[in-house]
Amino acid sequence: MDDRHVLVTGAASGLGLGIVEGLLQCGASVTMLDVDADQLARSAATVDPAGGTVTTRVCDVSRADEVHAVVTAAAAERPLDAVFANAGIAGGPGVNTPEGRVYDLDWAAFDAALAVNLVGTLATVRAAASAMRPVGRGSIVVTVSTAGLRADSMVGYGYSASKGALANLVRQAAVDLAPDGIRVNGIAPGPFHTNIGGRGPIDPAVEQAWADTVLLGRMAVRQELQGMALLLASDASSFMTGTVYPVDGGALAGAF
Repeated sequence: MDDRHVLVTGAASGLGLGIVEGLLQCGASVTMLDVDADQLARSAATVDPAGGTVTTRVCDVSRADEVHAVVTAAAAERPLDAVFANAGIAGGPGVNTPEGRVYDLDWAAFDAALAVNLVGTLATVRAAASAMRPVGRGSIVVTVSTAGLRADSMVGYGYSASKGALANLVRQAAVDLAPDGIRVNGIAPGPFHTNIGGRGPIDPAVEQAWADTVLLGRMAVRQELQGMALLLASDASSFMTGTVYPVDGGALAGAF
């Protein structure tokens, strides 16, 4: 990734931060985007830039005009080689809880999940493609989820609906953008340790419940997403587009 410029949304923590760390280790220059300005500044100060550089920009991906302006400005400083549309929120409790069932659906939480996870991702894809089109190349990577590929009682309706839509958005955008030399792929993480369900230590019972859905018998840490992220951002995936790749410890292969 030497001399490559990569932009990552939702970069201040969790999977986004793990992607940033992996890119920097391989020599990329990274622009980190996040809505949380304080956490973004803290995270940027702690990462090792290695052979690359780190730039930060505050951005609320649920605002399409803001996404376009920020991505365009980043590309004006240096052309974008890859963009990770990673920002996402949980959007309410899972359907395995009384408050998460359809009978008591929290419409505000549902709308918020779609605004960030679906509309925010589409806005990021659109802005990235607009920046990449003049140079005729680029890689866009969308963070989907195993919950977007099959039912998952541990997540809520907003998360499930938005991530399911993203799986097809990846395919649709790949068809649309291939003539412009732009590849679009997705990563479907299984259970990872992140802040998406709230900051602080995870409840051991909840962690065990997640671990029980995985063939490898545990949740993953953010560094375990780096291999797939680096593959899809680099020329090593030059003949890969339109597919969502699970990184899930065998969760999709096992009985759920």
